[in-house]
Amino acid sequence: MLLPKRVKYRRVQRGRLKGVAHRGTKVNYGDFGLQALEPAWITSNQIEAARIAMTRYIKRGGKVWIKIFPDKPITEKPAETRMGSGKGSPEYWVAVVKPGKVMFEMGGVDVDVAKEAMRLASHKLPIKCKFVVKDAEEE
Repeated sequence: MLLPKRVKYRRVQRGRLKGVAHRGTKVNYGDFGLQALEPAWITSNQIEAARIAMTRYIKRGGKVWIKIFPDKPITEKPAETRMGSGKGSPEYWVAVVKPGKVMFEMGGVDVDVAKEAMRLASHKLPIKCKFVVKDAEEE
């Protein structure tokens, strides 16, 4: 499970999921990518589940890059707690993903294998995703 070693602040505010991604919108490392079409918070468990789904399908062939990192702590208060008494404690970590962000990349496999692996990975994520190819983008 991914999480930062240390952070400057233990608790952060929620923020807003508006706008589109300006960075990380192109496939850089591999030949294929999985691009987000919706804004969302992707938890570290979802990232890990998608990674496992991809690597299981490609069976030791090829390489997978994870281009998102969960660095935002999400706090929760215990069940049946009265209002007030401060903010809850950090429970899990999320990566803030905006539309257009390439979340995963893959290389060293052919198109059919990559497409199916990315399809399996996208089912583990709470948003709509698109399969992108490096060559098609640069034109």
